[in-house]
Amino acid sequence: MVSRSSRQWGILFTIVVSLISCTVNDGTRLAQFDPDETLPGGDTTNTRLLGANSYLMPAANLSVERQLEFYGGNGFFNQGWVEAPASTDARDGLGPLFNARSCSGCHFKDGKGETPEEGDQFFVGLLLRLKTWQDGRLVDDPIYGDQLQDQSIPSVPREAQISVKWIFHEDTYPDGENYELRHPSLTLSDFNYGEPASHLIISPRLAPHMVGLGLLEAIPIDSLEDLADPQDDNEDGISGRIAWINTNRGILAGRFGWRAESPSVEDQVIAAFLGDMGLTTSSAHQDTCTETQIACIDATSGGVPEVSDHILSRVVTYSKTIAVPVRRKPSDRKVLAGKLLFEKVKCSACHTPSFITGDSDIDALSGQLIWPYTDLLLHDMGPQLADLSTQANGDTHQSTINREWRTAPLWGIGLANQVSEKIGYLHDGRARTIEEAILWHGGEAEQSRNDYMSLSSSDRNALITFVSDL
Repeated sequence: MVSRSSRQWGILFTIVVSLISCTVNDGTRLAQFDPDETLPGGDTTNTRLLGANSYLMPAANLSVERQLEFYGGNGFFNQGWVEAPASTDARDGLGPLFNARSCSGCHFKDGKGETPEEGDQFFVGLLLRLKTWQDGRLVDDPIYGDQLQDQSIPSVPREAQISVKWIFHEDTYPDGENYELRHPSLTLSDFNYGEPASHLIISPRLAPHMVGLGLLEAIPIDSLEDLADPQDDNEDGISGRIAWINTNRGILAGRFGWRAESPSVEDQVIAAFLGDMGLTTSSAHQDTCTETQIACIDATSGGVPEVSDHILSRVVTYSKTIAVPVRRKPSDRKVLAGKLLFEKVKCSACHTPSFITGDSDIDALSGQLIWPYTDLLLHDMGPQLADLSTQANGDTHQSTINREWRTAPLWGIGLANQVSEKIGYLHDGRARTIEEAILWHGGEAEQSRNDYMSLSSSDRNALITFVSDL
């Protein structure tokens, strides 16, 4: 049963509305207002803090014990790790190679990573995945592994220098209104361990905001299987598929990461500790140094594991229970007009509005009616959003591989630019606005993008207003 409390019916809104796709006196058609959607995280929803602190609250219905675990995890999430050996044994072992010194280094205030600007020496919250072809298969780069780490402890050379140049181009809507898009051109230089593979596949990954992760983990697998249509059997042009991951716990559905690489919040946290900070856990107890990175291999360890099971557990609980913020104007007429248009151009074919969560190891997350606007499936997003293949000299061209991306949850997205500076959308932060993110959609979403572009300027604005309220 979906749990509700009297709190839900009193907070912020005293609305008695039932507009079921009706026409009002100004001719604008409105979608139905659903009071449940006011609280996108169900009983877990944050109704206390908005603005710059929108993502900092624990799930509202946590037990006292779980709240203590949340705030303990918050401390570990924000603490900076240091090089070993150090007097602070509980948080030494950083690196030797890394991208950030703390979890919050990429997720400041639990928000998105920063989109880099030209001239930046270090990227904050944006990292590069690396692959190359070998015997017809995609494999990690033999020297630099699967992730480029642009920082290091003093005794170990960092892997390389990353720089970005933004490429801009202009185009026009069918109604004549102009728009501008941009995409990054990434260059790697100053390789400290030798030249990488001649054709390196680079995939920039912007750190997403952290809200509602435990609720996404609690969506029943049956719900995802019902949405998946890998062969497009219904012939609607949408062929989302589950990213099945082979783990030591069996074959599980990937849910987290831009390509749904991780089946659980714990898996994602373990991978971030290791790849982003160079910190080992009991499940991942070897640093990511490749065999050619001798200085990295010889560096002093912070112990085995460097992240204790206690710290890992608290950070996982924290990551699972960050509350989704309350909707601000869900009954506003412009928002409801935009909601109807969102459905009309079939954005909801991938951004599935709602689910009811199943059982979770955290009771507060179980049985909740939630509105994340995602199907957690992989979709072909077209060649313009594909990964880049680059030669060592920096020349780039678009690859025909790796066009699939997990549908990003939209809840909380309207507050992202208040939480984080240098805000960006999509996997590499290229989109400066929600509008630009829509305009980059291709592949399975190409028809929806074209239908959006064909709307009047006022209707396009209404659709954006709706998404900005999520």
